[in-house]
Amino acid sequence: MDIIKQLLGRLHPLIVHLPVGFIVMGLLFQWYDHKKQQYRQPITIIYLWATVSAVLACITGYLQYTSEGYAFDSIKMHLWTGIITTLISFFMYLRLQEKNKLDGIRRIPIRVFGIAMLILISLTGHLGGSITHGEDYLVEPLPNSVKSALGLEIFEEKIIALNDENWESALFYEDVINPILNNKCISCHNRKKEKGELVLNTKEGILKGGENGEIIVDNNSGESTLFTRLILPRDDEDHMPPKEKTQLTKEEVTLIKTWVDHGTPFEASIGGLKLPKELFEDYFPKKADFNVPDKTVEVAAIDSVNLVKKAGLHVEKISKESNYLRVSCVNKPDFSDKDFALLQPIYKQIAILDLGGTLITDHIFGLLGTLPHITVLKLDNTTLTGSEIEKLTKLEYLRSLNLTSTKFDEANLNKLEAIPNLEKVFLYNTNVRINSVQNNSHSDIHIDLGNYELPVIASDSIIY
Repeated sequence: MDIIKQLLGRLHPLIVHLPVGFIVMGLLFQWYDHKKQQYRQPITIIYLWATVSAVLACITGYLQYTSEGYAFDSIKMHLWTGIITTLISFFMYLRLQEKNKLDGIRRIPIRVFGIAMLILISLTGHLGGSITHGEDYLVEPLPNSVKSALGLEIFEEKIIALNDENWESALFYEDVINPILNNKCISCHNRKKEKGELVLNTKEGILKGGENGEIIVDNNSGESTLFTRLILPRDDEDHMPPKEKTQLTKEEVTLIKTWVDHGTPFEASIGGLKLPKELFEDYFPKKADFNVPDKTVEVAAIDSVNLVKKAGLHVEKISKESNYLRVSCVNKPDFSDKDFALLQPIYKQIAILDLGGTLITDHIFGLLGTLPHITVLKLDNTTLTGSEIEKLTKLEYLRSLNLTSTKFDEANLNKLEAIPNLEKVFLYNTNVRINSVQNNSHSDIHIDLGNYELPVIASDSIIY
């Protein structure tokens, strides 16, 4: 019997949309027909079905409440407004009946019923959404300045600020665990909104636990619901945070587990607990990436990326922290100058471009000059001579240029000086002689001609 109640109760989120749809349809038809009164009969039938589906929604909602363990205080307003909405829908049905003999109902203007139902379905829907998604579901995305103006409680994001110098002296709870809980959990579990009777922004609240008891078993994360709920499947109803909320990262979940397994210390430092540095390195300042411009760029539209991939080019993000892309023609050796247009949808995001081993000509330099954020450019194993290489002077972020195994002419060597931030050029197996590079030693650009030879050492003569 309990299983049947639970199954029927879980139909509530599906059924509850039926009366809302019927009522909105009825109100719209009434507004459209308020002068001619041609559709009174079908409108009456609409409200009949609205009432029937509302009764079913009330029944399944009640079964969900009794079988899923909701506290009555959390659902009572939603329950009563749902019942009142059902009654008003039924009264509207009676009021529209031509043969209705109930004088009390006939005296009430139809417009009053309509206004009442519009208010009620809005209120009931809001209360239902608050139960499912939290009371701040609608306003949560608003900027803190707007929330403050509306008188709403604000939770400022806390930053985990660690580096090579301070990570061992940082307090594990105060500087690491507390910011994680603050950023991902406190919006639902604070003193004003004790969801599940659980408060996570104080030491006392964490140790006290919630309506189901303590959430921490010292030194045992496997038995501590503070941790075990984080690793449940995201669709599991007990998974935390709820699936529509911002989730903890794998690194954050690991830190929560580590904290619990070490006895949930509130005062100990990371060094005092002898925790490995690797646990915290994700929060260290990111070192500058030679392959990425020192400016931000918007993320490339997924449709644009897929369009380039469909043409046969390889596209991937350079790192998870960056929106810049690495593009390669490794799978498209027939790429030529006319195919350059394929890159247009993502031209702002390309930082590393590999056109090595393709059919490009010197005309490509003018086209490459339109890619504003190129830092690494690979043009090896092509027929380029460098005759138009001066057109790369527009590329202010270009640092590395690979022209290995091309027909690059040493007469064009001086043109490289005009590329503003170029640092390294690979010219192995080209028409550039080592003497020409040595004679140009004053240049800030490192010219790599390859063909290195290792010095002979004594052990090379040993015969085994």
